[in-house]
Amino acid sequence: MVDRKDPLPVTRQCALLDLPRSTFYHVPKPVSHEELALMALIDRCHLKHPFYGSRRIRDWLEDQGHRVNRKKVQRLMRTMDLVAQYPKRNLSLANQAHKVYPYLLRGMVIDRPNQLWATDITYIPMARGFVYLIAIMDWHSRKVLSWRVSNTLDTRFCVDALEEAIEVYGAPEIFNTDQGSQFTSEEFTGVLKRHDIRISMDGKGRWIDNVFVERLWRSVKYEEVYLKAYDSIAAARVSLGRYFDFYNAERRHQSLDRRTPDNVYYEPAARMAA
Repeated sequence: MVDRKDPLPVTRQCALLDLPRSTFYHVPKPVSHEELALMALIDRCHLKHPFYGSRRIRDWLEDQGHRVNRKKVQRLMRTMDLVAQYPKRNLSLANQAHKVYPYLLRGMVIDRPNQLWATDITYIPMARGFVYLIAIMDWHSRKVLSWRVSNTLDTRFCVDALEEAIEVYGAPEIFNTDQGSQFTSEEFTGVLKRHDIRISMDGKGRWIDNVFVERLWRSVKYEEVYLKAYDSIAAARVSLGRYFDFYNAERRHQSLDRRTPDNVYYEPAARMAA
């Protein structure tokens, strides 16, 4: 967004964008192979034991033969956007400048497609490096409506996924997220407001409310990601695209009476057409 060739000085451009100059001039160092291997292990541990914090993950790594101090584990967890899942007091907001919306799902029966959508972001390891994956899911059918990968945790790729889902499938009645800064941003919530979608956000510690997306991450990683070693972001996109097509159209779910997400999502329309 900052253009060195623009006649406006970089200092002024950064000030207008509320961007620290140190951030603009910072050149990130590549992540070492050792740290990428540790991040992959931490990801597996978090997926298996989501209630583990940095201390327990450090101990788990030691059991696997990797002696790492807790500060390093904490730093890598921040990079991966991983947080232990357990009830916590609501002491802080993800971003004090962003509005947090009330939780709307308490006691609600979800019994039809497009009644409620949910989303989340997860870390995806590659052969060299890593990316972040966002998926938007229809709660009733578990259908993945759209997804995106990005090498940064910015808001834009989240908004792109949201806009695609709405363009293809229409607007849901309610959209539920956690309180991550990407989802509380004006850019993201603005899209929801423009389509008159009610916004619901999990309270601190209510990770269980996004359990269906968490189950999706487990399936994606154990059935796809951990079996591959993506050489590039392009390769990750192609392979994940094939997996999500399989997930929606072929993979039967026990919780859906052995039907596929596509079967459940399109069932009301098929019933009306019959």
